[in-house]
Amino acid sequence: MHSSPRDLCFAAIVFSLLPLACGSDPSPGGAGGAGGAASSSSGAGGMGGAGGGGGAGGMSVPDTATLEGKLLMGYQGWFAYPGDGAPPDRWVHWFGAQDPSPANATFDLWPDLTELEPDELGPTKMTYASGETASLYSAWNEKTVARHFGWMAEHGIDGVLLQRFVSELGDPAFAALRNKVATNVRAGAEAHGRVFAMMYDVSGADEATLFEALKNDWMYLVDTAGLTASGRYLRDGGRPVLALWGLGFKDRPGTPQIAASIIDWFQNGADPKYRVTLVGGVPRDWRTLTGDCKPDPAWSAVYRSLDVISPWTVGAFGDEAGADAYKNGNLVPDLAEAKAAGARYLPVVFPGFSWTNLHGGPLNQIPRKGGTFFWRQAYNALSAGSTMLYVAMFDEVDEGTAMFKIAPTKADLPAQGTFLSLDADGLSLPSDFYLRLGGVTTQVVRGARPLTEEMPAVP
Repeated sequence: MHSSPRDLCFAAIVFSLLPLACGSDPSPGGAGGAGGAASSSSGAGGMGGAGGGGGAGGMSVPDTATLEGKLLMGYQGWFAYPGDGAPPDRWVHWFGAQDPSPANATFDLWPDLTELEPDELGPTKMTYASGETASLYSAWNEKTVARHFGWMAEHGIDGVLLQRFVSELGDPAFAALRNKVATNVRAGAEAHGRVFAMMYDVSGADEATLFEALKNDWMYLVDTAGLTASGRYLRDGGRPVLALWGLGFKDRPGTPQIAASIIDWFQNGADPKYRVTLVGGVPRDWRTLTGDCKPDPAWSAVYRSLDVISPWTVGAFGDEAGADAYKNGNLVPDLAEAKAAGARYLPVVFPGFSWTNLHGGPLNQIPRKGGTFFWRQAYNALSAGSTMLYVAMFDEVDEGTAMFKIAPTKADLPAQGTFLSLDADGLSLPSDFYLRLGGVTTQVVRGARPLTEEMPAVP
């Protein structure tokens, strides 16, 4: 497998629940794609606009004018298999070697693939109890990505931030894969009336060329790929939304001076067409420069210069009590500090965690508990005054944080290997349970449903 810098960083983290290391910082689900040739922004691409309206399955079409009231999920889009048509022509993010056997698997959650058609699947060496070959999907396939956006529309989820690793941009094969995925995401968002925006991840990038790499690639995405011309690209304050993840983390590249130059260019560059509303995926201890942060005091001004501050919390706690402690110790003072700096705040919430096949550790390391762990985080963020949420992640099966359709029972898993299904906590849940929960949470975020401490009923 083409190991992402994110995975290489994770391998160095001692991640346990007794307690979870304060400095552990699973990245934002990596950056998995962008760019690609522009597609038409007419027709479905213009659905909703700034005002919203009716959408697929009767769901409302989210407006594209603001981050406020939005629930966005991270979209990796980094999966591929040999023969899928992608230039890498190999297993990517499913297996750690080009032998698709259980011993090489690098993901824990088994996706529910029952709706996918034969031309969306690549065979592995595993089988189900019935003897049928177990297959997996590729994000190179536009049909599959469109299917994902159809699920979002069906369940009323606003859209995604599409991940893109800066370090991959110099590899032609992987750059082509990510560019195609971005084209697919654009098409899916336009067809199903969802919103999308880009998120760069600086993990593993060359510090010496980081600024130029970001600037050049964003100019490519705007001018050549034409992503921001899409009627479904998310904007805020009249500018395209762009997220930048990883500046200031102890194990990521960048000095305060480099970071300040990057932020200034994206916010105040000479050419207005490249200016953005900049979301910063920052260390969770950004306010105090402790824990997972680089300690240089110059970072304080860097964080506070962002338009939106979004601390990374996956792995920061492993149960509801830990989520409550995080609310009191981090989230509430963070919100106050962001407001004082003239910035807004985008909290990160996640459903659970498991990366046994990727890095070891116990299977189902942070249990989902039928959605109550996820809801506690969402409730805490919204009750503290947050007006938007970022969910890690839509399709992150490597670390067990995926919200899309998952194999509902152990009987739906391959007969070989060690994988997770939704009944791991002894509950019987449909494969789309977390999409349903995401839709309910979206309604609460936008004020269409009341906020309650108890998790709402999931239809």
